[in-house]
Amino acid sequence: VQLVESGGGLVQAGGSLRLSCAASVSILKINMGWFRQTPGKQRELVAFISSGGTTNYADSVKGRFTISRVNARNTVYLQMNSLKSEDTAVYYCNAYSAPYNYWGQGTQVTVSS
Repeated sequence: VQLVESGGGLVQAGGSLRLSCAASVSILKINMGWFRQTPGKQRELVAFISSGGTTNYADSVKGRFTISRVNARNTVYLQMNSLKSEDTAVYYCNAYSAPYNYWGQGTQVTVSS
């Protein structure tokens, strides 16, 4: 399984970005998530969407970020609004279907204050 993220970049605080994650296989039965990591810190869950469409968010992004999926396109999105400097990180797409766990290569998001 290959996951390819896109949509990262440099944005001013208060701005928006939309990340995309395209999978090389059908994601119909796969749970998908977005994680992020900054230097010296552990990778943390940002948002999760189950194969059935149930979503969950880190407290730090609730009300600002929205995860969605379009199974027909094998793609998951992360809409990020009201971005803050503390959202700066490398964002990784994750596909999980036990016992398999796959990661994308990551996309950098930098929020300038």
